Amino acid sequence: MYQVTADQVNKLRKKTGSGIMDCKKALTEVQGDFDKAIDLLRKKGQKIAMNRSDREANEGALVAKVNTAGTKGVIVGLNCETDFVAKNDNFTKLAHELAEKALIYKDKEEFLEAPIGAITVKEKLIEQTGVVGEKLDLGTFEFLESPFVASYTHHGNKIATLIGFSIAPEGVDQVGKDLAMQVAAMNPMALTEEDLSVDLIEKEKEIAKEQLRKEGKPENMLENIAQGKLKKFYSENTLIHQSFIKDQKLSVATYLKNFDTSIRITAYRRVAL
Repeated sequence: MYQVTADQVNKLRKKTGSGIMDCKKALTEVQGDFDKAIDLLRKKGQKIAMNRSDREANEGALVAKVNTAGTKGVIVGLNCETDFVAKNDNFTKLAHELAEKALIYKDKEEFLEAPIGAITVKEKLIEQTGVVGEKLDLGTFEFLESPFVASYTHHGNKIATLIGFSIAPEGVDQVGKDLAMQVAAMNPMALTEEDLSVDLIEKEKEIAKEQLRKEGKPENMLENIAQGKLKKFYSENTLIHQSFIKDQKLSVATYLKNFDTSIRITAYRRVAL
């Protein structure tokens, strides 16, 4: 039987992330041929991926990253089957690696076909399925481009956000950090009331009117009072009107105006597992 050395095993482990015994077995089977051993481990990943294709991959890690110019941001979600794998350091390291590489792509399908080493991202996920023994999936891919983009990944990698701004004046880094955290914490439904659907607004208005009727308010007063309740709904559910989490006396709009009267939020993204 071919005798595998520790150096060979360590080299294969670093290259593939596979376990010691898997690397040793693969190298033994192919008589120490490094490239063939890699192919063998990838085939193992393909087999496991096929066997687990119907499994639910609802756990995982979310990572938000911004490019060095601060103009493009991505949220990548690497999904797996169990929280045990999601908390593994190698798993989160892979999620960060994918997010870093994703910054030059705007589309999930394009990114899955992108190279990562000598293989594609899609093939990398299959390869790593063989390593961890669970179904892996790129569950989230969000891209945002703006004159300035900030990101936030919440501790535990279960919530990630991006937020874009129209300009990038001095000090915008702190504003971006604050409001990326605002989006994570307060989970707004939309940026402004204009971004909410007409159906949702009408539904909220009818709910308010029905509550007012039960309180005995006269019919001719319902519309005006309901409009007041809608304003409260906007203040809770639209980012620009929410109370700023670091100073509840300010709205997000006022916080921005106090920083720079010309700046505006262009868009935001929020993903949670």
